[in-house]
Amino acid sequence: MDVGLVCDQCSTLAPMGTARCGKCSTALSLDDETRVGAPQPSRPPAQPNPAASVPCPECNAPVLPGNRFCGNCGGRMDVARPRPAPSADKPGRRTQFFGAIQAARAKLTLIRGDGLDGVSFTLAGEDHFAGRVDCPILFAEDPFLSPVHANFFYKDGRLVVRDEGSTNGVFVRVNGAAEIAIGSKFLVGEQMLEAHLVPEGADDAVEDGTYFFASPRRGASLRVIQTLRGGDTGTAFCSASGSVRIGREGNDIDFPDDPFISGHHAQVAREGGRLVLTDLGSKNGTFVRIAGERTLDHGDYVFMGQQLLRVEIV
Repeated sequence: MDVGLVCDQCSTLAPMGTARCGKCSTALSLDDETRVGAPQPSRPPAQPNPAASVPCPECNAPVLPGNRFCGNCGGRMDVARPRPAPSADKPGRRTQFFGAIQAARAKLTLIRGDGLDGVSFTLAGEDHFAGRVDCPILFAEDPFLSPVHANFFYKDGRLVVRDEGSTNGVFVRVNGAAEIAIGSKFLVGEQMLEAHLVPEGADDAVEDGTYFFASPRRGASLRVIQTLRGGDTGTAFCSASGSVRIGREGNDIDFPDDPFISGHHAQVAREGGRLVLTDLGSKNGTFVRIAGERTLDHGDYVFMGQQLLRVEIV
């Protein structure tokens, strides 16, 4: 076995009595020349000179030239390791991939009855069916949902919802004012309503010249009809002004017992041959039933069955 002195800096073995390391010139004795082997007092370790140091391939700490190991992390200095270029905004950090959630472009968040957020559904695939039976977005206890009720998918880079022929439809919240189709259904609180234009000349005689006898008509251009559960017709209101305001009190149509309706909730108006539905800043919003499919934006709300979902675009 070889006997000698080991250099503290580069771990090179030197013969006994050697004053300085032959590789890095570090002193191996107390006074360089005369007191070889004498006890040496403790001294602070040599600090790397930033100007003369080299970076550690592991942690990038400065290390004196010739040292075989890094004093900061213990990594070997004689092994070359490629380092990725650090990020401009977070130097020295590496971005990690978290899996499928990174590939998602949108998600749906369920709004609970207390108004707080519930479970979220990540939309990372192509088709995301929602319904009561065997669907990724499943609400098995909701009797107003069809087995396969709707599909959320991407089209031309946008999120789209499509009604899959459901019984009760898919509703999207109105942002401000929106044109709606004549006869389309819309939700105000718990009330299902639809609007129709009143045609002129509806008081004509039948084929044999006899007029139908009933309550006299008053001048009207717009009719709003309530649909009851089971499909029966409820309240019908005709407007001569071509505008109907709906709410809980002080409106053309009031629903004082509906706790989800605001005082002045919504208005539907006739503008020429079209209908415009306007939400009047209600707390719970006004929803209109889509026909076929509808493109969704960040912050939209979708109502189907008894489920309210908020759209979040990543």
